[in-house]
Amino acid sequence: MTNFALRLLILFSCVVLTACSSSPSTHETAENNQQALVDRDSLMQVFKVWQGTPYRLGGTALNGVDCSAFVQTAVKEALHIPLPRTTKQQVNVGFEIDYDEAKIGDLVFFKTSWQVRHVGVFIGNHQFMHASTSKGVIISRLDNPYWASKFWHFRRVNTRL
Repeated sequence: MTNFALRLLILFSCVVLTACSSSPSTHETAENNQQALVDRDSLMQVFKVWQGTPYRLGGTALNGVDCSAFVQTAVKEALHIPLPRTTKQQVNVGFEIDYDEAKIGDLVFFKTSWQVRHVGVFIGNHQFMHASTSKGVIISRLDNPYWASKFWHFRRVNTRL
């Protein structure tokens, strides 16, 4: 095989292999980003209804709600994904993901004490919405020292992500 033919074969092989790569297209990335914005807007609409609702253990209504009931409602109303009622059940739904892979709509779990667990919904930019025992339904930051020290893991329940 001549030197020219060998170079041509190598160049052709590189082009073919690059075309078969699995990196997402710009179109797919744009669609994913658009869907994330739609999901965030939907979650924020639910948040606005519930914002300031006081925390009540076992509560499921606007006069008092606990963290898992708020998450169950928010994810059902905004993302149309049914979740079980309790944090203990929710922690078994979907699959665990790494911190740096979190996307809008993922569940974020915390270990607030030896046996107590807390859950919220990730809304991007290091923020999550949840029902706080002291402040009711609010938005908090994952990089807040309290929440950062209690962080457990993320779970993906949205199969579109």
